[in-house]
Amino acid sequence: MTNFWRYVGLLLLAQWAVACSDGAPAGDAAENGTVAANAAATQATRPAPAEDARLVIAFGDSLYAGYQLAPNEGFAPALERALQARNISARVVNAGVSGDTSAAGLQRLAFTLDGLDRSPDLVILGLGGNDALRGLSPAETRRNLAAILAELRRRQIPVLLTGMMAPRNMGADYAAQFDPIYADLAREYDAELYPFFLDGVITRPELLQRDGMHPNARGVDAIVARVAPRVAGELES
Repeated sequence: MTNFWRYVGLLLLAQWAVACSDGAPAGDAAENGTVAANAAATQATRPAPAEDARLVIAFGDSLYAGYQLAPNEGFAPALERALQARNISARVVNAGVSGDTSAAGLQRLAFTLDGLDRSPDLVILGLGGNDALRGLSPAETRRNLAAILAELRRRQIPVLLTGMMAPRNMGADYAAQFDPIYADLAREYDAELYPFFLDGVITRPELLQRDGMHPNARGVDAIVARVAPRVAGELES
C-alpha cells in the first residue's frame, strides 16, 4: 500500500469531494428516487436473472453508483456478469447514491430494504469515503456504519463491508482514527471485509476517470475481479 500513501498524499481534498457530490440529489425522496432509477436503468441493459437468483444489494456512494459511467459499466452490473461467469445466478441491485455520507446511507437504509421484493442474500456496504473527504468526525462515521451493520444483523442479512482510507492530507491523527473503522466493525458485527475498495486501481491512472478518483469502466472491472471471489464465497456459504 506504499504507492497508495504516496499517491493519495498528492490529491486535493476538494477535488474528490466535489466529484463525489456532483449532481448528488438533495433530500430523502430524491435519494431514494436515484436508487430506484439506478436499479431500473441498470436492469434494463441486461437479461433478467432467473427467478431463483440470489439477491445482492450494492449499498454505497458514487463508487457503487457508477458515477459518469454507462448503465452497464458500473459496479453492480459488472459484478453480476462476473458472478454469472462463475455460474452463480444473481441479481445485483445498484443502491449507490453519489455524494452519500455514512449518515445519509443510514437514513435511507430501511427505505431501501423495505422496498425490495424480498430480503437480500447479501448486502455489499461501501460508505464513509465522503465522510473523510469532508473531514467529518471518524467517531461519527463509526457510529453510523455500526448502526447500519446492526440493522442488517437484526434483519439477518449477511454483509460484505468494503473499506476506505482517509486521504493523507487530512493528517496522521485523522487517518489513525478513520482507517481502523472497517476492520474493527467487521470483527464486531461478523461481516466479511474487503479492506480497501480501490485497491489495485487508485495508483493506476489508466483505470481512473479524469478526476483521478473514480474508476472508469476498466477500473470497475479490475475492482470486480478482486471483489467477486469474496461475493461468490458469501453466496455459496
